[in-house]
Amino acid sequence: MLAASSGPSEEINRDLSEYVNKHKEKLVGFAAVDPTKDKINPKNLAAITEKLGLKGTVLYCCGSGFHPAHSRAMQFYESAQELSLPVFFHNGEAILRANAVLDYAQPYLLDEVARTFPGLKIIVGDMGVPFAEQTLSVVGKHENVYADLTIRPSSVWETYNTVVAAYEHGVMGKLLFGSGFPFGSAGECIETLLGFNMLLADTNLPIVPRASIRDIIERDTLALLGIKVDQKVHCPTANKRTANL
Repeated sequence: MLAASSGPSEEINRDLSEYVNKHKEKLVGFAAVDPTKDKINPKNLAAITEKLGLKGTVLYCCGSGFHPAHSRAMQFYESAQELSLPVFFHNGEAILRANAVLDYAQPYLLDEVARTFPGLKIIVGDMGVPFAEQTLSVVGKHENVYADLTIRPSSVWETYNTVVAAYEHGVMGKLLFGSGFPFGSAGECIETLLGFNMLLADTNLPIVPRASIRDIIERDTLALLGIKVDQKVHCPTANKRTANL
């Protein structure tokens, strides 16, 4: 579960922590960080896990108006790498806001971050839409960069094109399942992802092997990101991006 960007990080993260800790068997939380405003030294960031019990961080570069390679952001990544805190870049909803900086949502800008901090686990949210092709290039280039495949049951054609492109780029192993909540339940999103091949039965359009698609759904995302939990998370989408609080 990702903290939102609608207020001071300290307050939002505290609220998220309280909610997630009430549902530990289902949820894993990522704290919101704005490197241009927040304290970003290792001591302060350690509180995210040690005091709040959250397991990663989420940045809203586009909505908050800072370049992913801003000098203070680079300082933050250094500390995050040291603390093994995954960083989720979430710009999907922000691009619709008039004051958002669309330039800062481009996934290719994360290439500098990944080159500088090769041990940092990075997740590109929403496949980096509307720059999905950039996302495929970045995740294919860097070992520790992954992409959040957020599924929206009402956008089957978009899902199909994204998955086919990932398959053709050979990066299916770098996609992490996201339920797209509240746009669809986990079950609906899984059904959409597994079912789009059936829509192509009477066409010459390319398909993706069902086993490769199932791997996305069944992938142990927590282990992949180096996230340790006290007990097994039972919710089928708790390993992935689920929603904002």
